[in-house]
Amino acid sequence: MDETFLLMLSNLLHLHNSLDPTTSLLSPASSSPPPTSSPSPSSPSSLLSSSSPAPLLFFTLASLLSFLATSSSKKGSKNSSPSSENREPNSSPSPSPSPSSSSYFSISAFRALSTDHIWTMDAQFRDALWRSLYGLSYPVFTTVVEKLKPFITASNLSLPSDYAVAMVLSRLSHGYSAKTIASRSSLDPYLVSKITNMVTRLLATKLYPEFIKIPVSRRRLIETTQGFEELTSLPNICGAIDGSPMKVRGLKLDRNLMNCYKSKYGYDSVLLQVVADHRKIFWDVCVKAPGGADDATHFRDSLLYNRLTSGDIVWDKMINVRGHHVRPYIVGDWCYPLLSFLMTPFSPDGAGTPAQNLFDGMLMKGRSVVVDAIGLLKTRWRILQDLNVGLNHAPQTIVACCVLHNLCQIAREPEPEIRKDPDENGALARVLESEKQFYYFGESLRQALADDLHQRLSSR
Repeated sequence: MDETFLLMLSNLLHLHNSLDPTTSLLSPASSSPPPTSSPSPSSPSSLLSSSSPAPLLFFTLASLLSFLATSSSKKGSKNSSPSSENREPNSSPSPSPSPSSSSYFSISAFRALSTDHIWTMDAQFRDALWRSLYGLSYPVFTTVVEKLKPFITASNLSLPSDYAVAMVLSRLSHGYSAKTIASRSSLDPYLVSKITNMVTRLLATKLYPEFIKIPVSRRRLIETTQGFEELTSLPNICGAIDGSPMKVRGLKLDRNLMNCYKSKYGYDSVLLQVVADHRKIFWDVCVKAPGGADDATHFRDSLLYNRLTSGDIVWDKMINVRGHHVRPYIVGDWCYPLLSFLMTPFSPDGAGTPAQNLFDGMLMKGRSVVVDAIGLLKTRWRILQDLNVGLNHAPQTIVACCVLHNLCQIAREPEPEIRKDPDENGALARVLESEKQFYYFGESLRQALADDLHQRLSSR
């Protein structure tokens, strides 16, 4: 309550006592007990029916001051709402219901919201509020907290685990800087950065094996290949691969390294490579190359490439297409090399035969799944549109957002409007000498798939 109002209230009490010292306006405990046979003089009815004008005068003035104080409080709260000039560069107005810039950031406010009020809220309203604050619904939020809590507790962090996770998710989903989060939470920016690094590292290491998995089990393979076949009419596709540069803000690099991190779109970045299934769930993530690297080079440096070429990954599903044994394969654009386990288009400009052009169209339709998945990733976790973390922490931040993306997709969270990168215009990938055997088999396999597809669709 405002100090000025309290002072005025105190003055009114003194005024009342001087006008009518026989009537107490304090609680009954502070006055002598009245006779049981008559109403208490301090009861509302007796005060208003009293012959003295003091009680009525007091209540009239007190009511007026209470009204003025309430109106002033409401006006102040409106004036304290953040203006568009003070918003983060990456942030946009949050959907309704949207909190004020600071009302949900303190520990006490978060604790009151997450414990006292959460179960009285309508579930739909509650999840909409949580998405506007932390990028995901309340049930998914609690899942993340429960899985990370043992590790956060073991680190002896001075903040509650759920509050630490909420603070980091708010930063990832809105793109806030550590300085902004610190000012709203009354914490030191260094502590915010430290907590961000800890939580993203836990997401990228402890939760990665559970939520980002190569589909090697027969059940999941059948589900994935059937999903892609419904979309493309091509059999045994188990994933779509693509790369995307992730902009990193304020890189201070040696002159020899500047071009390495400069993406084809002109900004400093690191390169993300993902493989997604038909539900836009990532089953492989790699962030090992600077933004100036090409997709084929990044792919060859990845653990996935080494596992595929060495035969370490065993696909427990094989079909026969025109005499060719076809194991599950992934699809990509012409920036990737054609290999037995990676199908790419015949031509980027539609210069092939009718069967080849039909195959290319269907393959690119399957590839669109991973393009949409990357768009969803960047839309949900806006920090990826302009990373405001150090270069050493950029890869783990990106991987952490990929883990959170999968959690959202598995929980069937609503998909926001997708933010897509410009269309690819890279050069055709060349084939290395060590890849020749995979290339020749992939070439004959691709042609068999194209001829089979053309025959099946033409006979309908």
